[in-house]
Amino acid sequence: MVKDTDDSFVLILEYFHIMWKRKWLILIPTLGCVLLAGMISLLLPKIWEVDMIIQPSKFIIQTEAGQFQEVLVSDPVQITGQINEEAYNRILAAEIHMDIREFPELKAKNLIETKLVRISLKEQDVEKAKLILSSLFNLLKRDLDKKTEVEIKGIETQIADNENLIKYKGLTIKENLNEIRINEIEKNKIRQDIISSENKLKISEERVKSIVEEMKSVKGRIDEIDSQQRKALSEKKEGAEALGMLLYSNEIQQNLRYYNTLDEKLSTERITQENLKFDIKEKNENLKQIDAQIERLKISIDKISNEIESVKNQISLLNERKGRIDFTQLIKEPSASVYPVSPKKKLNLAVAGVVGLVFFTLLAFFREKVEDKKRGEA
Repeated sequence: MVKDTDDSFVLILEYFHIMWKRKWLILIPTLGCVLLAGMISLLLPKIWEVDMIIQPSKFIIQTEAGQFQEVLVSDPVQITGQINEEAYNRILAAEIHMDIREFPELKAKNLIETKLVRISLKEQDVEKAKLILSSLFNLLKRDLDKKTEVEIKGIETQIADNENLIKYKGLTIKENLNEIRINEIEKNKIRQDIISSENKLKISEERVKSIVEEMKSVKGRIDEIDSQQRKALSEKKEGAEALGMLLYSNEIQQNLRYYNTLDEKLSTERITQENLKFDIKEKNENLKQIDAQIERLKISIDKISNEIESVKNQISLLNERKGRIDFTQLIKEPSASVYPVSPKKKLNLAVAGVVGLVFFTLLAFFREKVEDKKRGEA
């Protein structure tokens, strides 16, 4: 084990000896490669990276649970894929009058944990690159905002429908209020009729009392005449007896006829009273029906008013949804990188140095091997 370690150490020392011996063969060509790479880097045209960041248009939808959720018109990953697959290159080249064969490569990616899309390209002419990105943004905005405009029109249609519904319900409330006023007028009229019927009933009751009193008075006179007639008959006076009996009979007949007349009037008044009472009862029933109808109308008005408030709330929510709709936005305008992204001078120098060092070191070992072989043959 110790012997293997010593052999490895000796071998490493031998390698270092060869490298030191051939140092100029390694260093001078490597330095030449580095200088050549530096000169080439200086001669190569400078290429800048121009990029922009966009946010696709979005709107609000209501889920089945009744909650509102923000939704993008188009998935940023989808937009990124379309750009990377050169879906817009021909259209952009035609818009800016550029040969499609000279069109630069567009690169897009969805920024992590965001809904933003970064689009970039590398180009010598910064202004041309900015023009391409601006044209691309306008193209994307036209396509994406069409869907947003459809959503806005849909919301505006819903708002208009709800406003018309409010107007219709408002007219219904007015109709109900007019019907209530008509019913109130009818109620006042019925109340007046009831008061009139009640007054008539009181008058009829007074008449009945008067008739009853008159009938009692007539009955009393009949009874008195009948009593006097009986008394005269018991006394059996001659001469004036026949005349007296005739007079008593005539007076009794007259009072009886009068009594019958009063009885007919009493019956008529009682019929009148029954009719008035029935009329009053019927009108009171009508009042109850009208009150019930008015109450139903008031309940209907309250219900429609609540519906109107609900529709107004829906309009407010729709306006809120409309206000929260965002069209496609340019978050970062097309701008060039601070430093050119190509040529990468330091990287080129480092690569040239490493590659040259490795190559010429191997060449030094090869040459040493060749010389050793020649010395052995000699």
